[in-house]
Amino acid sequence: MSEFSKIDSEAKPLEVFGAEVRRYRKRAGLTQDRLAELTMFSQSLIGFIERGERTPSRSFARSCDDALCAGGELIRLWESATRAASPQWFRGWLDIEKEAHTLHTWQPIVVPGLLQTEEYARAVLRGKPGAEGHEVEKKVVARMERQAIFSRSTPPMLWVVLDEGVLRRPIGGREVMRRQLERLLIASSSPRIAVQVLPLELGVATGVLGGFVIAQLPGARKTVYLESALNGQVTSRSEDVEAIQAVYDTIRAQAHPRHVSMELIRKAEKLWT
Repeated sequence: MSEFSKIDSEAKPLEVFGAEVRRYRKRAGLTQDRLAELTMFSQSLIGFIERGERTPSRSFARSCDDALCAGGELIRLWESATRAASPQWFRGWLDIEKEAHTLHTWQPIVVPGLLQTEEYARAVLRGKPGAEGHEVEKKVVARMERQAIFSRSTPPMLWVVLDEGVLRRPIGGREVMRRQLERLLIASSSPRIAVQVLPLELGVATGVLGGFVIAQLPGARKTVYLESALNGQVTSRSEDVEAIQAVYDTIRAQAHPRHVSMELIRKAEKLWT
């Protein structure tokens, strides 16, 4: 256990992380300016993070861990801090997402979090009533961290079906949308990621009430995450899983094949240029 956690076990995760960066920095006999030189991050950012006033990125945590010879402790604390930025009810899903070997998702409104750019995620999170800047930034970092599952030695298969309206909804403005669709095209070039688009002209009503994700886990187990306006729901009840699987199969059967979907995304990207 670190010295700081012994002193103040009630501190917020970002405060714990910042205090540990400060402790390791002082142990190494470094000023904030010198640490800034070693890590290539600004002195002002280091100050904000040491005071627990800014959410650090993974690269910041790793750079400080290396520069201060923290032996992986700062990386571990960073992971705890970003996990704490997620709602309590969502944290169980994070473990499922990491364990899953295949993920199937339907998204009628926005690009799924696992494929969002930082700017797009920020725009989505800012749209929630009462969203405050520092809380939004913490959630953006946490969302980007989830995408680390694709850096595993064996990343999961991700099958995405998007409503065509997602390509046209101006979230964050033209440049944000252009970059987001570019991100979709790049992601789709991976053999482990497939994106299909459900055409608007079909007028399909199946699934319009909300998005969901089906996680396939080792041992043929399946768990579902259902989105809602308030709190999402995670369930592995066989009746729920079967019902959602039927909805997904129906939607996917009516979606464009992958090569046609990619062409639609390319055309949409040009519209935002």
